[in-house]
Amino acid sequence: MAIGMKTMNMRYHIAVGILLCLLGAVTSGHAAIYKYVDASGRIHFSNVPVKSHYSFYAHEAGDGEALSRSVTDLIKRYAVLNRLDVNLVRAVVRAESNYDINALSSKGAMGLMQLHPETAKDLKLSDPFDPLQNISGGTRYLRQMLDRFKGNLDLALAAYNAGPSTVERYGGIPPYQETQNYVEKVKQFQKLYRRSDT
Repeated sequence: MAIGMKTMNMRYHIAVGILLCLLGAVTSGHAAIYKYVDASGRIHFSNVPVKSHYSFYAHEAGDGEALSRSVTDLIKRYAVLNRLDVNLVRAVVRAESNYDINALSSKGAMGLMQLHPETAKDLKLSDPFDPLQNISGGTRYLRQMLDRFKGNLDLALAAYNAGPSTVERYGGIPPYQETQNYVEKVKQFQKLYRRSDT
């Protein structure tokens, strides 16, 4: 009995030590902490969510700069994976949410890339406010729009904003002021980001 308690106590201290090391790494590099629960009920934490079943868990309070670096890393990773210009993805995130991971529009669009509930469902996202899932899903959706409209950026952005069927119905950018402004805004942000990279 004493040996069993000693082993459990040692395991607890090891687990706490590992978590503290992880939190230290998070503070120094990435503010976001991700977790998942495996089939046997064990909880796993990581500051680098290398597998899609990790979901956003927490971030260091008051550490906006580190959180921003983490989001920037996710944008770069998923832009490359989905064959997108990184500056375009940055521009969409800025136009959609201004980098607010908890953004929620009056129409129910969620997170950094403002995914509508139906879009999030189609993309099979369990938590659209999780930065990893949101950027992964949002960049996949943006790639789908670019493919659907044969690489035409204006039409792809209009479709991202107003829906692809609306763009197809009008045979171009719909005559909605919001959508027309959105397309121009994203393109302007993209130019600004490109200039800042040079």
